[in-house]
Amino acid sequence: MIKKLPETLDGSVLFNVPLPADLAGLNELAPIIIKQHYAVDYLHTFGQDSPFFAGLANGKLLGTECPQCGYRYGTPKGHCTQCGARTRWFELPQEGQVHTFTVCYFGSEEFLPDCPFVLALIEWEGVNTLFLTRLLGVDPQAPSLDWVGMPVRARFRRNSKFKPTDVYFVPR
Repeated sequence: MIKKLPETLDGSVLFNVPLPADLAGLNELAPIIIKQHYAVDYLHTFGQDSPFFAGLANGKLLGTECPQCGYRYGTPKGHCTQCGARTRWFELPQEGQVHTFTVCYFGSEEFLPDCPFVLALIEWEGVNTLFLTRLLGVDPQAPSLDWVGMPVRARFRRNSKFKPTDVYFVPR
């Protein structure tokens, strides 16, 4: 008999995996699946997005704008998707409003302990695109359409991890 422990973030832990006494029954044995830790250090660059992450580490939210057509991006782009010109950096306001949101009941390994959590698209006056971020300070168990249009402000992690999650928004 298989003794099964409760599901954990590390997966199920099995003990005493049975082996049939009659080896002819081995073809009926279910595959054994195990989790094995595998770590690799990657050196990578943020390339043209490096100023965005430097901004987050310094409590600033940076977007880009096209000097030719004036299109403004809440999520930075190296080149304008409207006309193709190289963009330039500008500082976004730290206050905006919720355009829309969703409650996530499942997430990647980093977010599993926080489920459910709220993702929101933030909008600013004069900026053409939206910014996807976490919305904290609201109850994901009681979502409300009243959150749409809600004024919010940016908050930054004190110790930057150089990840998009270094910034999040809270109600004003």
